Amino acid sequence: MSRIGKLPINLPKGVSVTINAENIVSVKGPLGELHQAVDPAIEVKIEENTILVSRSSDVKDHRAKHGLYRSLINNMVNGVSEGFKTEQELVGVGYRASNTDQLLELSLGFSHNIVFDIPSEIKVETKTERGKNPIIILKSIDKQLLGMVAAKIRSMRKPEPYKGKGIKFVNEVLRRKAGKSAGKK
Repeated sequence: MSRIGKLPINLPKGVSVTINAENIVSVKGPLGELHQAVDPAIEVKIEENTILVSRSSDVKDHRAKHGLYRSLINNMVNGVSEGFKTEQELVGVGYRASNTDQLLELSLGFSHNIVFDIPSEIKVETKTERGKNPIIILKSIDKQLLGMVAAKIRSMRKPEPYKGKGIKFVNEVLRRKAGKSAGKK
């Protein structure tokens, strides 16, 4: 039995779950509504205030999807009740970030500014304080989409290992390298 897949998902107050005939799970809560199609080999049951995910057989593919769909449904329940948030920090001289509605404008040391269109499901906010690195804050109910957008923003200027310049997640520990040795004898 899958260690993650067999765990029940507790439903917080204000969250309702429905499963239709095409095996699509819909989760509705105070922050919004999310949908996820589930493989027919995976069975999703609602009992009182918990959701139970089980599989029909022990085929390798079914075992792999058992924990996957349990995690996806759990992320949907957490998303519509609490939401998800990521913070990214721009480390480097002259690196700036600003946003107007869903357009994120980044100045990352290239010859031109990068304008990135954020999907409407994600709320974007930028903070710039004097003497501190600019911070990009992304909030959404969809954890999967939020992670993809955050990874795309980070890929525009990944942190380099010598000085640490680039876009990194707040509290991310970077592996640093030593520079050239001072002198050879």
